[in-house]
Amino acid sequence: MPKSSPSVAKRPRHAPYDKTSSSTPSSIFKFNTHIGQHILKNPGIADTIVAKAILKPTDTVLEIGPGTGVLTTRILDQAKSVIAVELDPKMAAELTKRVQGTPKKDKLNIITGDFAKLNLSEVLPSFDVCISNTPYQISSIIVSKLLSLPRPPRICILMVQREFGLRLSARAGDSLYSRLSVNTQFFAKVSQIAKVGRNNFTPPPDVESLVVRLEPRPDRPQIAWEEWDGMLRICFSRKNKTLRASFGDFLDLCQRNWLTFTSLYPEKVSDEDRQFLQAALDADDSKPDIHQAVCGIPVSKTTLRLLMRSKVDHVLESTDLGEMRAARCEENDFLKLLLAFHQCGIYFA
Repeated sequence: MPKSSPSVAKRPRHAPYDKTSSSTPSSIFKFNTHIGQHILKNPGIADTIVAKAILKPTDTVLEIGPGTGVLTTRILDQAKSVIAVELDPKMAAELTKRVQGTPKKDKLNIITGDFAKLNLSEVLPSFDVCISNTPYQISSIIVSKLLSLPRPPRICILMVQREFGLRLSARAGDSLYSRLSVNTQFFAKVSQIAKVGRNNFTPPPDVESLVVRLEPRPDRPQIAWEEWDGMLRICFSRKNKTLRASFGDFLDLCQRNWLTFTSLYPEKVSDEDRQFLQAALDADDSKPDIHQAVCGIPVSKTTLRLLMRSKVDHVLESTDLGEMRAARCEENDFLKLLLAFHQCGIYFA
């Protein structure tokens, strides 16, 4: 009988941008996907991301999660300098090695640390643009930290999980409309740049990605991010409940914040509020809580509760938003609501 020919092992098939050289980072590192290490391997997408940032030769660029430098080297070709924040020391070392002995070395400042825990105003030099293949686990933190800066970057180009990107640009009535949508669109213009399939990364993530551009609004009202977000947390605690029901669940929080306001600015307590508290004291036969006073007037917990309920009801009725649901409210509705609460001395930060 003829002998069977020896079997020939089939060579593994590689994606167009896979590299098999032993000098590539994928053969050196075991990528840690738990901290979002999915390295972009498609040079065309990398070029698009940098091009959409519209960089100037005078720009300092912040890059969050540079990894092995696929985007970094392209940014360095066009910008004055790059501040790269990298969590993994091994990745930071690989990026350093990549620019070693080149003119790009002097233009690159690598900060090893967790971006989510950095105080940007204290740790980072000022920067003009942010570009990031964003670690998905901290996408929301990145957006809030960037847009809440006193001087936010001119443009942010972020690679994010597709659903997260759709939430950033969702409008009132959309299923993905959320606190994140309102926060982001109040402070910035949001544009979708490109869809990115999972096979454009090494290793591939479990989800598709989306490149978005955020451009801070120059004409936005001078309202602190923490104050705006504090109120929206209440509104979106259950976005399909009426705002009256949502704020009814948070009367204690509103009361604590109002008491803080009155202790800091007693001169801003209205005559109407003073008269309400004094009348309640005169009519109350029970001993008031002597450990709590507003403008020198002892008040009981029951009195404070009644006052706070009347204040919240007044705000919701004067704005005609009591029966509205957060899922259907637009930015101007929330702004009107916040200003009405401020007029009553209720703040949220």
